[in-house]
Amino acid sequence: MTERVSAPVVLSASPLPSPPRVEITSERRQDALRRLNRRGVPWRLMWDWARSFLIAVFLFLVVRAFFVEAFKIPTGSMEGTLLVGDFLLVNKLVYGAEVPLTNMRLPALQHPRRGEVIVFIYPVDPTKNFVKRLVGVPGDTLAMKDGVLYVNGAAQRETYATHTKPGDDPSLKEFDWQNGYVVKTAEGGYVNHPSSNNWGPLVVPEKNYFVLGDNRDNSMDSRYWGFVPDSLIRGRPIFVYYSYAPDTTAHSFAWLTHIRWRRIGERID
Repeated sequence: MTERVSAPVVLSASPLPSPPRVEITSERRQDALRRLNRRGVPWRLMWDWARSFLIAVFLFLVVRAFFVEAFKIPTGSMEGTLLVGDFLLVNKLVYGAEVPLTNMRLPALQHPRRGEVIVFIYPVDPTKNFVKRLVGVPGDTLAMKDGVLYVNGAAQRETYATHTKPGDDPSLKEFDWQNGYVVKTAEGGYVNHPSSNNWGPLVVPEKNYFVLGDNRDNSMDSRYWGFVPDSLIRGRPIFVYYSYAPDTTAHSFAWLTHIRWRRIGERID
């Protein structure tokens, strides 16, 4: 009996069909990214906004504390140089800005000089800032005779000073503090009863300054309450960045309708 041997069956594997090729366009990629980040977008935007706000506040506080600060002129004591309604930018770095929450000051770029307009803390009320003209530095001998200022014996030509009430020369009790600083010369050339336009001679103590308003007949200044300690000086005005004429009729929009365009950007000398 003959044995029949069957030939092996060889199966050939047919190739699997390849998946369809999808072209990834930039629009599809951006759409996928949007779907992926959709849940985190609101929080991310809020964090970015909050971070930007905090950085802006920090920079504002640093600039305000050490570099420049804005001040408004509320009274006419510097009339002629500064007007009621002027807004000033004040250089705080020039005289050494005070470090907040400490009694320390940064090194001064220069010391206050005679003739400069300065901003300082009112010695009588530390919650108020005053702006006046510095007329006496430590060691100066000051006097006034008939409204003319004398510094170290020399009459000063003050082109910025005005007298709106030339005949008015009150002698008030506020001037009595001057008696403790009067220089009593051999000729007796001192004023026994100091008044607004006649006083001195006085010697400015160390680390103190003497200031006057340019509107001499309408200014509460060193004649009334004494010297300004150097620790109270805040800075020197740079220029007027905004100005408007207050409306005597109490118009609500005077700050917008009564702008003094010519004063904006004016330097202060």
